[in-house]
Amino acid sequence: MPWKGEKDPYKIWLSEIILQQTRVEQGLSYYENFISAFPTIRHLAKAADNKIFKMWEGLGYYTRCKNLIATARLIDKEKKGKFPDTYEAILELKGIGPYTAAAIASFAFNLPHAVLDGNVFRVLSRYFGISTAIDSHDGKKLYARIAHRLLDKKQPGIYNQAIMDLGAVICKPQQPLCKQCPQNKDCQAFRHDWIKLLPVKEKHLIKKTRWLFYFVVNVNDEVLVRKRAAKDIWENLYEFVLYENDQSFIADEKTIQQVCKKLFGKKTVKIKAVSEVYNQQLTHQTIVGQFIELEMESVPASLTGYQLIRKTMLKKYPFPKLIAFYLQQQSKPLQLF
Repeated sequence: MPWKGEKDPYKIWLSEIILQQTRVEQGLSYYENFISAFPTIRHLAKAADNKIFKMWEGLGYYTRCKNLIATARLIDKEKKGKFPDTYEAILELKGIGPYTAAAIASFAFNLPHAVLDGNVFRVLSRYFGISTAIDSHDGKKLYARIAHRLLDKKQPGIYNQAIMDLGAVICKPQQPLCKQCPQNKDCQAFRHDWIKLLPVKEKHLIKKTRWLFYFVVNVNDEVLVRKRAAKDIWENLYEFVLYENDQSFIADEKTIQQVCKKLFGKKTVKIKAVSEVYNQQLTHQTIVGQFIELEMESVPASLTGYQLIRKTMLKKYPFPKLIAFYLQQQSKPLQLF
């Protein structure tokens, strides 16, 4: 991993933001692409939003990208491109919590701050046999005290990286390599067969399903899109004309025409094709999407917030993974009912 042993706070910060909620295997190519396109924080700060979001496309959790842009511009403008060099100042930056601040502070500046990510929580819980929930208020305080007490104050960066790697490579969530672990003789979970029971989590995600029906409205050689601005999934990404239903429906001609009347009024529409059903799994919800391609002579007056762009320009706009995948499939023939 190219960020191992890195001392440049910009590159460490970038890698940590990319790896939030993202597997290393997926994030690696994004990190390399970002460093290539934006070798310094100043290059990132000066880039256009759409270019950055387009490069982020497919990584998900787009608030990370929004905060990445805001923080880069703040450092460029207010700190003359110099990354803050204290834990407290780093923690004040947008999108940075205690874990990321500790990682940057220890890796870049060798400051004595212990990291606490999922890997570290798991190692500590199993090693000491702690059943206090890692996501509870008491649990967070307890683990923070233990992590700080164990920290090698002279080599905090090396120690932090080592315990994180121990969790990622040996003390894995499923099928950990306990027999290969150098700490197994003193590990309470290994000695008492508690591996599958620890760590304990207090909260369980309640997932919901959303049905998104996208109307790809073609007007001559252009198509209608808009930027999502609501405090919802995919903020700042682009989408086609959206109709969200509280349940799925059969996309036959009669039903589509009924929905079109709701969206476009009496405007005449020509249905060209209907896509297959696509699914995207997010942390808190399952997205079910379908695309209905239409032809219209002009833009309905009832539609606000949308803009016409040439179809050849679609590849330059950042879209959610669901829509990006649909666009990639356009070489395949679509069905009409």
